[in-house]
Amino acid sequence: MPLPPEEPLNSIELKGCKILVVDDDRLNRLILRRILQHEGYELLETDSAESALEKYADFHPDLVLFDVILPGMNGFEACRELRRKYGAQAAPVIFITSKQESDDVVEGFSAGGVDYVMKPFGQKEVVARVRTHLQIRLLMDRQQSLVDQLSKADIAKNKFLGMAAHDLRNPLSSISGLAEFLSDGTVGPLTPDQLELINLIHQASRGMVTLVNDLLDLATIESGELRLGMAPASLPDLIEKAITFGAMDSARKHTRLLFAEHPAVPKIIIDADKIRQVIDNLLSNAVKYSPPGSLITVSLSLRDDGAQIISVRDQGPGIVENERDRLFKDFGRLSAQPTGGEKSTGLGLAICRKIVDAHHGTIDAENLPEGGCEFRVTLPATSQ
Repeated sequence: MPLPPEEPLNSIELKGCKILVVDDDRLNRLILRRILQHEGYELLETDSAESALEKYADFHPDLVLFDVILPGMNGFEACRELRRKYGAQAAPVIFITSKQESDDVVEGFSAGGVDYVMKPFGQKEVVARVRTHLQIRLLMDRQQSLVDQLSKADIAKNKFLGMAAHDLRNPLSSISGLAEFLSDGTVGPLTPDQLELINLIHQASRGMVTLVNDLLDLATIESGELRLGMAPASLPDLIEKAITFGAMDSARKHTRLLFAEHPAVPKIIIDADKIRQVIDNLLSNAVKYSPPGSLITVSLSLRDDGAQIISVRDQGPGIVENERDRLFKDFGRLSAQPTGGEKSTGLGLAICRKIVDAHHGTIDAENLPEGGCEFRVTLPATSQ
């Protein structure tokens, strides 16, 4: 039954809702029929739990009224069977009983019931309890429908991002490569003004390639298509390679990357390419937000439980406390600005977190007392 999103709980139209009444006492069924039909509900009555379970699938009730004491299977057992068969999609169950002992009440809730109505029936009480649980049921259905719609929209968004990024990557890479080719003077000398323009084109195209690659990574991860190639790998080797590669960019800012002494650690079962991507991103961020001439220190430690921890310390401005919740979110840009005019997509740390999460690890950051920030990646002890 569709409901407008702004409709308040007490104004939801319930007429036409289906109620399955299960009671072996014909008089009880008659009383409930008169009470509930007056409210505009559609009823189906039966005198046994077994019959109710058979009719449930065809009737698709919005709510079930189950007498606790029934011939054969009792109401509690029947409720458990509904929950077992239909799970969260099962209609809410209100038990009909003349018992008021706490043990019986507890058993009913343990069986999956949502409420009780007591015999002899009070019309106002029955109407109020039934109405409340029907309203809750319909609101939950509406919420699930909205979740499903959002999920479909998210899938479509990820598909579009992936297609757009894939189509843009090749021409952007070509522009970047051609700009670099021109700046080298291969096709002839350039005037200072021409060289400045070519360098601007090269920088802008490199920034766009980075953004496109990040969008592709994000679309792949969020679509659930991230596949980890898990194999034994050496974290010290990965860090050393990342530092060697990162030194080329850091040299432009006269920033030094240092791999501190570390204990001997065993190989660990990871996707080496993805963890290398995380290390590269943390180093790039450290260089990007630290002043020229800084020292970026990478360390590796081994925890007592065998977990291995990669730490990257920079000399940047640190993290503003009220911005911490945006640090690892998609497009979560902070107030701190790159110190050399570099571009930031706001996606790098979000992708790092998703990759580390996929390895069942953790990533966090904290400001250092002497200034700067330390990022830590902890990978569990799946070592060899």
